[in-house]
Amino acid sequence: MADPLVISAIDEGGIHRLTMNRPDVRNAFNPDLVHELAAGLDRAAQDPSCRAVVLAGAGKVFSAGADLENMRRAGTLSENENTADAMNVSRLLERLDSMPVPAIALVQGAAIAGGLGLVAACDLVIAAADAVFAISEVRLGLIPAMISPYVIGAIGARQARRYMLTGERFGASDALSMGLVHSITPSAVEMEATLEPLIDAILKSAPGAIAETKSLLRESGRTAADQQRLARALARRRASAEGREGVDAFLEKRAPDWQKPG
Repeated sequence: MADPLVISAIDEGGIHRLTMNRPDVRNAFNPDLVHELAAGLDRAAQDPSCRAVVLAGAGKVFSAGADLENMRRAGTLSENENTADAMNVSRLLERLDSMPVPAIALVQGAAIAGGLGLVAACDLVIAAADAVFAISEVRLGLIPAMISPYVIGAIGARQARRYMLTGERFGASDALSMGLVHSITPSAVEMEATLEPLIDAILKSAPGAIAETKSLLRESGRTAADQQRLARALARRRASAEGREGVDAFLEKRAPDWQKPG
């Protein structure tokens, strides 16, 4: 039997743990992983005893974002098929953002592109000191469409302008200063010790009040029309000449044509 794409566990106190389990590809998410992760979040949301969700990645990396082999295939799909695929990611982020309980990310290694989107959609984030982050879509000829509302909400429009337009990497200390990360630990093994007092604080708070407070925080909201617009923008970009060239170049370990020396 194949290993599960998402490892689910429930700790004492009603803490649901969801661990992305594709360490061989740095927990890059394909449609099956997106589906399994969304299903795990749905189960947690429907469990009246759930008090928090902890999201993690197996192995050395939290998540490298979308699986680029899948992204290469997506570049050959129709716009409607591509939009439907992008909307699945949008629904996953929406589900994570709208959980009635706090969602906590434990980030080791790297959170890149869509992986950073998962982090931005969480309420609390603990990162190892050597963690790195990037909104790297433009390096591949793509755009950070589905993650953009969550990233802007987490780090603000001004910082988003820089990192969305350059695709450059930044470390845990920069992520802390701009509000993406709440706590930094010396290494990944210390993240659990930092998590424990956060869980204690959550368990001391009224679950109904937490759920209503999360609703208040979301009142500015993102509409279904916004999500469709972003999904179609990403669909067009995936199928564009630049998008296909960027993904192909990355997978083929070469410079894309816009980087070739003149």
